[in-house]
Parts: sequence; structure tokens; C-alpha cells
Amino acid sequence: MTSPAVSSRDLPHPVRDEIRLEGVLHALSDPMRLRIVRELATASGELSCSHFDLPVTKSTTTHHFRVLRESGVIRQVYRGTAKMNGLRRDDLDGLFPGLLDALLDAAGRQAVRGG
Repeated sequence: MTSPAVSSRDLPHPVRDEIRLEGVLHALSDPMRLRIVRELATASGELSCSHFDLPVTKSTTTHHFRVLRESGVIRQVYRGTAKMNGLRRDDLDGLFPGLLDALLDAAGRQAVRGG
């Protein structure tokens, strides 16, 4: 069952057992979402939405973050007025061992090739 929003500022996230492989793969199939996840994977902690400089509109950026959150790839929480984002690495590695590292490695190699 998806964890419900406790207040109007809490965002719903799937609980670990609700995270589905096809949802994760769909979320990571978009270049902008994969870019967000690559940045989060190298960060030492959470990053605010405003940290990301994506070449898309604000509403499209919001959509990308929502897809990542609803698929269980990231966790979003409000800290003051900032919406902070963190990769759900422990959940993803526990459910799909090696998947995230393999995808991030492949994305890194593709970026080097200029793709």
C-alpha cells in the first residue's frame, strides 16, 4: 500500500514491496529522469529540485520528479520550503540487486560516447 500523505506537504511514496520493476524501468527510460538519478547517485545527500538545471519547462521538470517518486526510484520530502530528493538506493538494491549500478554504469558509458 502506498504510504499516504500525512499532511498537505507530505508526498505519497510506494512502500518498498509496491515498487515494481516495470515502473522503475519506465521511470529510468527517459533521458531527463535518468539524468536526475545519475546526479542523485553521485550526491552525498539529498538535493533540492532547484539544484537541477534541466533544459525543460518547470512543469515538465515537476512531472519527471513525480514519475520518479511514484515509481519508487526517489523519495521526496519537504525541508522548509524546499522539496528535497534522495535516491532510494537501499530499497532498489534490496529488490533488484545490481540493477541500479548496471543502469548507472551503462548511462555513464553512453554519456562518454556522446549519446
